[in-house]
Amino acid sequence: MGFIAEGNTLAWEDSVKYLEYIREHGVIQLLNIIKNNKDKVTDDFKWGDEVEYILINNDNYKLKLRANEVLDLLMLEEKRNPTTVEHLWRPEYGRFMIEGTPGSPYIGLGKQLLSIQSSLKSRRENVEKYLKPNESILTITSYPRMGCKNFTEPQGEVKGPIAESKFLPDTVINPHFRFSTLTANIRKRRGGTVSINIPMYRDKNTPEYLDQICTYEKVPPILDDSDNSQTNISSPSNQPFNIYMDAMGFGMGCCCLQTTFQLPNIDDARTVYDQLAPISPIMLSLTAASSIFKGYLSDIDARWTIISQSVDDRNKEELGKVPLNNNKFVINKSRYDSIDSYIGSKSKSFRSEYNDLDLVYDKDVYQKLIENGVDSLLSKHFAHLFIRDPLVIYSDKIEIDDEKNTDHFENIQSTNWQTVRFKPPPPSSSIGWRVELRPMEVQLTDFQNSAFVVFSAILVKAIQDLKLNFYIPISKVDENLKTAHKRASVINDKFYFRKNIYNNTPNGSIENEYELMTINEIFNGKGGDNKGLIGVIRDYISTLDFDNETTELVNKYIKFISKRASGEIKSISTWTREFVQNHPAYNHDSIVNDEIQADYLQRCLDISNGTIYDSSIQGDKDDYYC
Repeated sequence: MGFIAEGNTLAWEDSVKYLEYIREHGVIQLLNIIKNNKDKVTDDFKWGDEVEYILINNDNYKLKLRANEVLDLLMLEEKRNPTTVEHLWRPEYGRFMIEGTPGSPYIGLGKQLLSIQSSLKSRRENVEKYLKPNESILTITSYPRMGCKNFTEPQGEVKGPIAESKFLPDTVINPHFRFSTLTANIRKRRGGTVSINIPMYRDKNTPEYLDQICTYEKVPPILDDSDNSQTNISSPSNQPFNIYMDAMGFGMGCCCLQTTFQLPNIDDARTVYDQLAPISPIMLSLTAASSIFKGYLSDIDARWTIISQSVDDRNKEELGKVPLNNNKFVINKSRYDSIDSYIGSKSKSFRSEYNDLDLVYDKDVYQKLIENGVDSLLSKHFAHLFIRDPLVIYSDKIEIDDEKNTDHFENIQSTNWQTVRFKPPPPSSSIGWRVELRPMEVQLTDFQNSAFVVFSAILVKAIQDLKLNFYIPISKVDENLKTAHKRASVINDKFYFRKNIYNNTPNGSIENEYELMTINEIFNGKGGDNKGLIGVIRDYISTLDFDNETTELVNKYIKFISKRASGEIKSISTWTREFVQNHPAYNHDSIVNDEIQADYLQRCLDISNGTIYDSSIQGDKDDYYC
């Protein structure tokens, strides 16, 4: 969940007077980081993963709001043995969520890859030690009936003072001050509750205004032309076949799978950052695992847009709805979105034409970075982050030593939640320059999650060693991210992708460098010299001198991903939608009721713990490693 500190947090109205101070000193801290680490070299390829879990009651399948109690017990182990603990545990947004990472980074590839799945399995077992007999954890991206009546245990009252949501009680929010402050401050900054709108799946019996009818208990809802988004005729929340949500918890209550990689130096980190940006929407589509929201079948397959809308703190001026007066910028995206520019570095494959968006950035911040020797591309990257306000300010951490601390920089950096994150080294640390890959949706089983973790790591090393080139214009990356959300995009849609990923001295028109491809073509190739990413990775693996055991396991992971890309193995989103549509209690009206959810979550539990094997999402059992 980004930067978390201890201390008292300020409400938005008390934060406003410190915003410029935090930004100003955030830039100073950033410059100190760059000055102290611009020549830093780290030899080892260190990397790790983050997996998020939800806690449910396996009798009534409600969300259990005591993950913070379990987390306290898990973190005691870390406090007792900080240098040797096997796993690290961190709070997440939901009081029903836990985030787990390896206790220390993985180093290199080779036999290290044998330990990924065992680490994930051990993490589950570690959590389960502290669960009650009727509790279970699951790695599912979204809880299907989040925001429906009485979906938590214990129950909570809606319309609380923090989120002011008519669907989510404030009790779903983790009790750490950061999370409640973040929720309230986003709401206050934007001038009202967040408005999340996604298309509903149109089944044969689905009413046009199903969600509005359920929300307002009027048929049809009474609409007017006022500025109130709940009744405004033109509001997205009042369009037919729409699912409306109104709280940060709908987005930040989703679970994901993330990987972070330490690169040898700043230039390599910049290169990998750029190359993973076009890969991100592809990985979102390939891992798609969320198709039910607020008790309705949606017409999307992925969570990203819901999180993006759930933390969108832009006010009317920044949205361009009224002239700028109290704000400096009209901002075209939520602070949770795709990246807006490549940072190039010394890569010969970078062309300035790829940065084809009109980048919004703070010119004063940019100028200060330039004056201190930071090149233009990196200066624009960071100056773009600084168009945002800090959202969570700790009252006892305002005046701090900028030489020794990076809290103010991290305040800005950690609340720019983009598909890829460029991460400078922490102060006084051996940690190097890192890149975080953020779009993947968490999968049901440890094998599936391990497959994507391992694939990501091998791909990053291949980018380094083979100088792979995935550059396409940033505007096409944005289009790909939108495409990735579409229902069954992994098999039905096409994405912009580079024709020749080995061409590191491109020239001529950039429009000739890419074309539309299916996920299957991107991963499994188009025949001839185009082997696809799977072929590239297999060839690369053959040069790494893995032992037989490692090679066999990695090949299982690669085969699983290849079949997911081809459609032979279904995405979890597709499988979920089919489960609902084939359930005897489903009335083909897009409603996922308690009975359907109970059976769905039980099936997820059975697959996760190995009681049931479902080849439609797991593949051939002989190819599966348990």
